[in-house]
Amino acid sequence: MASFSSSCFLLFTAILAVIAWQAVASDPGPLQDFCVADNSSHVLVNGFVCKDPKVVTAEDFFLAAELDMPRDTKMSKVGSNVTLINVMKIPGLNTLGISLARIDYAPLGENPPHTHPRATEILTVLEGTLYVGFVTSNTDNKLFSKVLNKGDVFVFPQGLIHFQFNPNPYKPAVAIAALSSQNPGAITIANAVFGSKPMISDDVLAKAFQVEKKTVDRLQAQFWADNHN
Repeated sequence: MASFSSSCFLLFTAILAVIAWQAVASDPGPLQDFCVADNSSHVLVNGFVCKDPKVVTAEDFFLAAELDMPRDTKMSKVGSNVTLINVMKIPGLNTLGISLARIDYAPLGENPPHTHPRATEILTVLEGTLYVGFVTSNTDNKLFSKVLNKGDVFVFPQGLIHFQFNPNPYKPAVAIAALSSQNPGAITIANAVFGSKPMISDDVLAKAFQVEKKTVDRLQAQFWADNHN
């Protein structure tokens, strides 16, 4: 009898774990083998409408991304280049809750503080060294940071501000990131705050950052470039 009760408890716990995982999942779980995005559809849903499975081909799950090739970091003001592979580039990713990115860093280049509103990220260093970190939410705002070398892995929890910086002034670095959403999104903090369209009132930002308005005006006058492609 005790053994039966224990088995029931374990089964119940397992069911709760599965339900809880589905409840906090970033993207909706698939209800079929695949739901290849139909980019020609004008119907608006949370994600993309499914293409007719009868016309789906292997090409819907494939992209000649050339992720083995270095990217240009010289054109970026922050010295990095993010090549994101998401559902817009591979329609077969629709409803599967995953994407990835190659990130190239120039010497002293960085992927500046940003968040992914819909995804947790796991980063693997392929070449070079990176100083990485994320900051917890209010009110602690605790920084978790680490210096990573080739082969090291680091996780950035969903929605938290994080960054990567190449501290080497002579050698570039490369990383691959996997993200738990078909379309993770990215909010670069400086771009969003000082490069919004239209601009946020300098009265608001001066008080928020406890600086003079002329400092805010100078920052808003900068060209806030996007390092994603």
